[in-house]
Amino acid sequence: MDIKIISVGKLKEKYLKQGIEEYLKRLKPYAKVKIEEVPDEHAPESLSDADKEDMKNKEGQKILNKLSTDTYVITLEIEGKMLTSEAFAKKLDELATYGKSKIAFVIGGSLGLSDDVKSRSDFAISFSKMTYPHQLMRLVLLEQVYRGFKINRGEPYHK
Repeated sequence: MDIKIISVGKLKEKYLKQGIEEYLKRLKPYAKVKIEEVPDEHAPESLSDADKEDMKNKEGQKILNKLSTDTYVITLEIEGKMLTSEAFAKKLDELATYGKSKIAFVIGGSLGLSDDVKSRSDFAISFSKMTYPHQLMRLVLLEQVYRGFKINRGEPYHK
């Protein structure tokens, strides 16, 4: 499986980088996983709704430029479908079974995802009704992908 995680913004926190590196290492026997960052749009604290949409659209275009037509796109959205870890593992297994071996997970920036990115999505997933920092979601997503592979192979999960 070829998995790409496309995320808006640069990861700066050392503890998140360490956690991500650990899960990337753990995932090597299961899949080729690559993280691609797209620059976030810098803006002042107070923005009009039109400015917010413009920022999301600019970030969205950068995301769309990273997606090939044969990639199955899973967006992380608050409005997405909530799954158990077992259901998420089953989704990964079904994608592999039906020839969808190129997957891209998309994590938006602080304002979320543009409508164009949401339209390109094949499946929207939600990890919670709560809002999390997009940098932290990279680590949470990688942990769940790793857990999914362990579940699918019937292997014990190492904590």
